[in-house]
Amino acid sequence: MSTSDFAEFASHRHPFDLLEMSRLDTLGESTIALEVKQGDVILDVGQKVSGLYLIRSGEVDLITPEGNLLLHLTIGNCFGERAMLSDGKAPNKAVASRDSRLFIIPKASFNELIAASPSFHAFFDSSLAKKVAAGGQSDSTTDLISITIGELMTPDPITIAPDTTATNAAKLMKSRNISCLLITEQDRLIGILTSGDMAHRIVAAGRSLDTPVRDIMTPNPFTLGPEALGFDALLSMMERTHTHLPVVEKGRLVGILTNTNLVHRQAVSAPFLIRDLQRQDSFENLAAIVAKVPQMLAQLVGSGVDAHNIGRIVTNVTDSLTRRLVQLAEERLGKAPIPYLWLACGSQGRQEQTGVSDQDNCLILDECYSEDEHGDYFQRFARFVSDGLDAAGFYYCPGDMMATNPRWCQPVSVWRSYFANWIDKPDPMAQMLASVMFDLRPIVGDESLFAGLYQETLEKAKKNSIFRAHMISNSLNHTPPLSFFRGFALIRKGEHKDTVDLKLNGVVPIVDLARAYALQGAITAANTRERLTLARDIGTISHSGAQDLIDAYDLIATMRLAHQARQIREGSKPDNFLAPANLSELERNHLKDAFLMIKTQQSALGHAQGVNI
Repeated sequence: MSTSDFAEFASHRHPFDLLEMSRLDTLGESTIALEVKQGDVILDVGQKVSGLYLIRSGEVDLITPEGNLLLHLTIGNCFGERAMLSDGKAPNKAVASRDSRLFIIPKASFNELIAASPSFHAFFDSSLAKKVAAGGQSDSTTDLISITIGELMTPDPITIAPDTTATNAAKLMKSRNISCLLITEQDRLIGILTSGDMAHRIVAAGRSLDTPVRDIMTPNPFTLGPEALGFDALLSMMERTHTHLPVVEKGRLVGILTNTNLVHRQAVSAPFLIRDLQRQDSFENLAAIVAKVPQMLAQLVGSGVDAHNIGRIVTNVTDSLTRRLVQLAEERLGKAPIPYLWLACGSQGRQEQTGVSDQDNCLILDECYSEDEHGDYFQRFARFVSDGLDAAGFYYCPGDMMATNPRWCQPVSVWRSYFANWIDKPDPMAQMLASVMFDLRPIVGDESLFAGLYQETLEKAKKNSIFRAHMISNSLNHTPPLSFFRGFALIRKGEHKDTVDLKLNGVVPIVDLARAYALQGAITAANTRERLTLARDIGTISHSGAQDLIDAYDLIATMRLAHQARQIREGSKPDNFLAPANLSELERNHLKDAFLMIKTQQSALGHAQGVNI
């Protein structure tokens, strides 16, 4: 086989179809042709990779270092890119499963391509750090930097003709509860009239109320287009001391931006929501505040805030809601008779909440707890708080993992016995319960009730290899949705047909792996990303393995949030079910790469513990 047909073949394969034919012809001159027989080892684990492999015909299997089949590659698939973008060594073995013909694009040529073509580079580099803007909690100014006026403005503003009288204009403003009117003539914007203009140019000037608005309007007002940034609008309005900004697109009036729009934008932020939550004293009013969280989430996504920080910001609001409900419970029921600690587990415990969440919580009580003396109070206390969370949209846990269940409202000694029994007798139920309860995080109350207990439990778990092996085995039950032929394993029927569950088969496998590594290292952090970082620092997972999982987590979490934000903007209820068909080919390939990284790390951890997956 020669390389003469490289350009023609590659031109029909993504991402090579992003390149001009002349560049493909030049690339073909340096490309090497290779023929291999069935069973031949093309690359071995740790071998230096000299180039990018493109399958011209035949099939190739990628085998993990532990001997598990990772992927079955066919015509048009590439391999070797991960090595060239990292340390240059093959992370997996590549074996021809049939007689095959391959093109090898030398590393030097590959590097030239990724340097010259960002799109080509992006196809092969799934590191989220290179694709998403740096995170950080968004304040009102940074938020406006990245959102357009079109997303902020009030569309289809009310207009009047230039010969409308001041009286009729004033009546219209009052009836519509608005502070300005736009004056148009033959569908062309010619002026703006505000309530301030009415006060200064009619009332203060002593002019007749029959004066036409053409005589008192501000003619030819400053405008911006809907594609301009909110920050542009803010600066323009401040510079000109304007409170209203007409929005014009291709000569056509499409909206109005006011100070109210900007204030509303800033008010739908975590600090404002948290402030407002602390002022409410009814379930209905609390729910009304929490109902703004989806809008906040969509804004954060649109502002480029990273998934890790979005999870923390959203969870901060839930934490504040919980603390307010606890305050209200004590106001209604009286001060708690003994010290207690309300804790959250699940996504709230890990500070990873999104637009979809149930409630998972529990109570740890002081050792002086007496069922006869205190049981009724804490039963009513837990019911009040959980009912409030449910009213605000955090529906009751289907598995009844809530403080309203007497099993999860117990003194310290009972909790100590729970953890001890789960570790000493790790049956399937114990594994499931431990998986939930090892994500506990204090929300409000006496934190000393938990601190010593949790550290003691982690040390006990670290020393019990049998328990950890069972937890690792349990963590491998959720597998990424990859098919045998490097495609997506889609849901085949029901409401979510032809989608993948980004939570159950994307985020959860990484959460489980991070928890397993945290147990190995007695890491107290509950957040998945923090667990992986700390596990890497103490050596319970390799640096490259941790980075792969962090990149995969960031990518999947970001896609999940983007999917939910899109649903929120469309007025739909957010969920976790993403249709890959709605993604670009670039996005699909990055998502597959992320799932592949998860599968690789599951294989490595399972092999280290002698667990088959």
